[in-house]
Amino acid sequence: MDPTVIALITVALLMIAILAGLHVGVALGVMSFIGLWVITGNFNVALKMLGNASYEAVMDYVFGVIPMFVLMGMFANLSGASKELYDSANVLLARLRGGLGIATVMANAVFAAITGASVASAAVFSKIAIPQMKRLGYDRRFALGTVAGSSVLGMLIPPSILMIVYGILAEESIGKLFMAGLVPGILLAIVYSMGVYLLVFMKPQWAGAPPALENIGLKKYFYALLKPWAFIILIGLVLGGIYIGFFTPTEAGAIGAFGAFILALVRGRVTVKSIWNVLLETGYATASIFFLLISAQMYSRMLTVSGLPAKATDFGASISVSPILVILVFVILFIILGSVLDAASNLLICIPLMLPVVEALHLNIIWFGVVAVVSVETGLLTPPFGMVVYVIKGSLGDEVTIEDIFAGSFPFLIMIFIVLTVVILFPPLSTWLPSLMK
Repeated sequence: MDPTVIALITVALLMIAILAGLHVGVALGVMSFIGLWVITGNFNVALKMLGNASYEAVMDYVFGVIPMFVLMGMFANLSGASKELYDSANVLLARLRGGLGIATVMANAVFAAITGASVASAAVFSKIAIPQMKRLGYDRRFALGTVAGSSVLGMLIPPSILMIVYGILAEESIGKLFMAGLVPGILLAIVYSMGVYLLVFMKPQWAGAPPALENIGLKKYFYALLKPWAFIILIGLVLGGIYIGFFTPTEAGAIGAFGAFILALVRGRVTVKSIWNVLLETGYATASIFFLLISAQMYSRMLTVSGLPAKATDFGASISVSPILVILVFVILFIILGSVLDAASNLLICIPLMLPVVEALHLNIIWFGVVAVVSVETGLLTPPFGMVVYVIKGSLGDEVTIEDIFAGSFPFLIMIFIVLTVVILFPPLSTWLPSLMK
C-alpha cells in the first residue's frame, strides 16, 4: 500500500480513537508507531525511530521555557495576583455601568500574561468574578459569558503556552511569536471591553443596579493603581527583555519565575507546604505538555516518512485558488476540531499537516501562528464541547448549567470572529512587532 495512503488512514484512525475517549498523547503515540510499522514493514525499525523521536522531542534547551513559565504562573497565583488585579480593576471602573464586566476582561488580560493558559483563567475568575456579579444583580448568563469569553485571552497574550507549542512545531522563534500575539491580544481585550459596554447599553438590566455615584476617594484610587504594579512590572521586564534581545525566552521564564517567587515571599505566602504544592503542580502541568510534545514528534516523524507533508507542499504550490481561501478552510477545521479537542491537541494534530501548505503558499509562518491560535481560542467556546465552558461548569457546579454558559458566551464568540477576521485581513498586526526585534 502507498505510504501516503497509510498515513491518511492513520490520521483518520487517530481522530476516531480520540473521539472514542483515548488520551490524545496515547493515541498519537500508538497510531504513529502502527503507521511507521506498516510503512517500513519492520517492527524494530519503527520502535527505534520512535525512541529517537522521543529523545529529540525534548532534548533542546528551548524546551526549558515551558516549566519556567508554568512555574512563574504558579508562584503568581500563590501570591494572590489574580484577586488583586481584579479588585484594582473593579475599583477603577466602579462608576461605569457594566464596569464589573469590563474589570473582568481587563484583569483577565493581565492575568493571561501571568499564566498563559485559558483554562487557568476560567477556573480562577469563575470563583472570583461570578459571585461579585451575582451579588450586584448581574444577569447570570451575561456574567458567565464575560468570564468565559475573557478567559481565552490567556491563549494569545504572551507568554502563551500555545504560542510555545506552535513555535516548537513550526521551529519558529518563540520570542517573536510572543510579540506577534501582543497586539492581537490587546485588540481582543479592547473589543471585549467595548462589547461589554455596548451590551449593557442595549440591555441595562444585565448589569444589575446602577453603580453607586459616591466619591470613592483619591486614596483608594491611588491604592488600586499601585497594588498590581509589581506584577505588571514583572511582566514588562520579562517581555521587554525578550523584545530587545537581552535574554532568551527560556531565560525570561526563569527570571519571571524567580520574580514571582520573590513577590510571593514578600507577601508572606511562601511556606514549605506551598512551595511543595507549587512544584508538584508545575511538574504535573509540564509532564502533561511534554508527553504531548513527544507524541507529536512521533506523529511528525511518521508523516515525514510517509511523504504526506511533501505531497501537501506540492499540492499547496499547485493550487490556483486564493491563499486566503486555503487559510479560511484551515480556520474552519481548527474551529470544528476545537469544539471536541483541547487547544494543544488541536495544534499538535493540525500543524504538521497544514504547515507545508502554508510554506508552499509563501505565507508568513508567524502570522499563521497567530491565526491558528485565535482560531483554536474560538473552539474553546464553541458547542458542544468548548473546554472553557466545561471548566467553568466544573468550578461552579450545580449552580449553573452548560446551556447558560454557552448562551452567555455567544456574543463573545462573535467578537472573537471579528478579531480573527481583522487578524487575517491585516497581517501587519501580527508581524510588525516581531520584525522590529533584535
